[in-house]
Amino acid sequence: MARRPEFYFDEKTGYYRKRVKLQSGAYKDVRAKSKEELRAKLYDLETAQRMGVILDDKTTVAQLLAQWYTNRKDGLSYSRRRDYVNAINNHICPIIGGYRLRSVKPEDCQRVMAALASKSNSLQTKVLGVMNMGFDCAVENGLIFRSPCAKIKAGGVPTEEKVPLTPEQCAALEDATKGTRAYLFVLIGLYTGLRREEICGLRWSDLDLNAAAPHLTINNAVRFEGGKGIFPSPLKTKAAHRTIPLPSKLADALRAAKSKSNSVFVVPAKNGSNASLQTVRNLMAIIGRRTVKASAATSEKEAKKRGPQIQQTLDFKVTPHLLRHTYITRLCQSGMDIKKIQYLAGHSDIKVTLGIYSHVVGNTPDELISAVESAFSGQTSGQIQKAQQEKVLSINE
Repeated sequence: MARRPEFYFDEKTGYYRKRVKLQSGAYKDVRAKSKEELRAKLYDLETAQRMGVILDDKTTVAQLLAQWYTNRKDGLSYSRRRDYVNAINNHICPIIGGYRLRSVKPEDCQRVMAALASKSNSLQTKVLGVMNMGFDCAVENGLIFRSPCAKIKAGGVPTEEKVPLTPEQCAALEDATKGTRAYLFVLIGLYTGLRREEICGLRWSDLDLNAAAPHLTINNAVRFEGGKGIFPSPLKTKAAHRTIPLPSKLADALRAAKSKSNSVFVVPAKNGSNASLQTVRNLMAIIGRRTVKASAATSEKEAKKRGPQIQQTLDFKVTPHLLRHTYITRLCQSGMDIKKIQYLAGHSDIKVTLGIYSHVVGNTPDELISAVESAFSGQTSGQIQKAQQEKVLSINE
């Protein structure tokens, strides 16, 4: 009697095939181009069944991610929810959303990342993070045997290194904005390093200007949603709740502003309510009108809008985050303990603080040479040879 072949070969398709029975009682055809590939697939199938994976599940990537997100969104911040929805709706599902989970291969996940090749490393990291969490959830729930994106790496365009403002630029910025609504925002950013959401959520009750060491405490923030500023909103992390000392220049400016303020907010909207995203844009526009544009000449219309009394004295671009980055950089350059800098910056992960510190402190050859010389001082070849000889045990007969 002829022995049944290990696999059936379909001459029409050129594939090897074997039919196996699943735990549910249904049958499944497993196909592959070669016997070796088919054996590997059958091994994975057998292993998956032993681990309780639901082999005949028809859940798609889109269905999985929708359920995964629904189960987790209530515990997420607004910005994190926005990042997840953007990753799912705009980057993952348009490419593999219709695929059944068990049919997704690493190459499919790589196509998602390839579509983001011209985007930032930050965006790629966020999208890959969502894919990883989604497929890990599928593994944990027995829908797939292993994650198809476990070995995928984020690439993308590296983030440009942020260059802090110089002391001269800081002085020019203060002079250019003095007497405007942007002045206090600029001072708070430069001398406390607060995030823009934290500045907008700062109330006079959060300040103690009469203490021996004037200070402010970050208790709330504003969340920008749909152009509006939602207050109060939770802080970005637990580390964001901190107390920051106020340099005398900022403390004096705050006392002067408080005496004239009719709002509970330190930097309010024009109507006295908490600032919105548009408020921040308006404040940045005040700085922009005092900045020399990169273009060859400013149009007559722009000059008329700016007004003859406004002088363009700034030749650098300013953003709220640049003010914060400048503050943290100055702390690093001062020689302050890195843990104290982390606290004042409100960083939950010290790696973020160290990333700034390593770029600005003592890394030039002129600054490093004395430390290197000191590390090797007293080390000569004769001393090394003597030390090695002393380690040899002498044995007498």
